[in-house]
Amino acid sequence: MSKTFTEISAGLKDATAHTKGEKSGAVEHIPEPLNVKAIRKKTGMSQQRFCATFGISLGTLRHWEQGLRTPRGAARVLLKVVERNPKAVIDVVKK
Repeated sequence: MSKTFTEISAGLKDATAHTKGEKSGAVEHIPEPLNVKAIRKKTGMSQQRFCATFGISLGTLRHWEQGLRTPRGAARVLLKVVERNPKAVIDVVKK
């Protein structure tokens, strides 16, 4: 067997063990939860205004705030930046 096959096979065995809850070398990265409602309130905006300003659908924002869904990807990054410096993001978006 080639070195590549051996490495892939070992990785698959490790992944299978992880999914079964067995000890494995897998590292799981779980992002910290975001309090989307608190982030929005920090801006002083209503749900409608927050959505219009940042290009988020109202339904999506409501799902995030109710904990039914979790922001991912670029939306998560945007919310974290708004959380840290809402004025900077609002200034950029308005230009």
